[in-house]
Amino acid sequence: MAKLYPENTSNFEQLKPRKETIRFLLDYSRALKVIPLKKISFEMSLN
Repeated sequence: MAKLYPENTSNFEQLKPRKETIRFLLDYSRALKVIPLKKISFEMSLN
């Protein structure tokens, strides 16, 4: 498997997302419903 993350992360600056971005992601994750069915999974947005 490919190495996805570097070992030394001290060179990267910390991300500081806005409160609106966090709120959007949390609301979206609450509204998302995934239904697995055999080999297929259905994703529904409950908005």
